[in-house]
Amino acid sequence: MRLNSKGQVTIPAELRHRLGFVTGDEVDVIDDGGVLRIVRAQDLTRGERAVRRVRGILGDGLSTAEVMDLTRGE
Repeated sequence: MRLNSKGQVTIPAELRHRLGFVTGDEVDVIDDGGVLRIVRAQDLTRGERAVRRVRGILGDGLSTAEVMDLTRGE
């Protein structure tokens, strides 16, 4: 597979058929320790999906106050 200029890849037909993915299915791409996993989208709210996308970006060990300072640009 090759990543195109839009950051897209094509899931091979054999895998789509075997795993039951069809046109229009929603999927999530998850960073699993440096490995990308494509999984069926769960029935999550928009906020839950956003939190899942950014979880772990700031790293461990920051307090809530430190995170808030970062988000405020302080």
